[in-house]
Amino acid sequence: MSPTFLPWPGLRSRQARPAERSAVEPVETLTAVRMADADRRLAHMAASLLLAYPDEETVAAAREVRSAVGRLPEPVARRLTNLAATLVNGDPRELQAAYVATFDLKRRCTLYLSYYAAGDTRRRGAALLRFAEAYRAVGWEITGGELPDHLGSVLELSARADRDGARIAGALLTAHRDGIEVLRAALAAEGSPWVAAVEAVCLTLPPVDPRTLERVAALVAEGPPAELVGLSGLPGFGDDAGGKALPWT
Repeated sequence: MSPTFLPWPGLRSRQARPAERSAVEPVETLTAVRMADADRRLAHMAASLLLAYPDEETVAAAREVRSAVGRLPEPVARRLTNLAATLVNGDPRELQAAYVATFDLKRRCTLYLSYYAAGDTRRRGAALLRFAEAYRAVGWEITGGELPDHLGSVLELSARADRDGARIAGALLTAHRDGIEVLRAALAAEGSPWVAAVEAVCLTLPPVDPRTLERVAALVAEGPPAELVGLSGLPGFGDDAGGKALPWT
């Protein structure tokens, strides 16, 4: 069954052609789950929808997700179902405030994958270009002002593109696995309900190798490189209203 029966993330991508904690520590690695390609696509589409800003459209999508993911392997289905239920049953204003406080105001929790590797440096532009080129290679383009390295966009590409597109999306996720693991650790430390979606994604990916674990530990301890000159206007670089770079928190 195709995952396209699920509602599409509103401002993501489109096909161009037919409990509070202060410290963040690496969390236990998850054991990958064997999945058919169709199930992996469904899981990635569901996670993409659930990681969107929790407005009315996302809550409506969460209802669809909750009824659609039951066929997935239990560890994946449980995480996606639990997060969907939280979005459906939670107070909208509280969820929206928590989402902004988590993903917009905490660098460790950014959904922009290239930030973890390139940080606040000029290399970020080249990294974003590589993401954009990957989308164009399979006939996709980003709409709505979203940057191409947004985790939700990459997951949607994995879910909705053809086989080549799904392969490219998988390569992007694997190449940025260290960032995804840092995000997972940070969300777990925050007690964020959105950790469930990231955990579900990690369960669909290949096992983490020792070298990636070393990079995760280094990122958690030191953060990504910093070079703020000329980069403060880009999403994911964490400038607050006062114009100061947010700390690695």
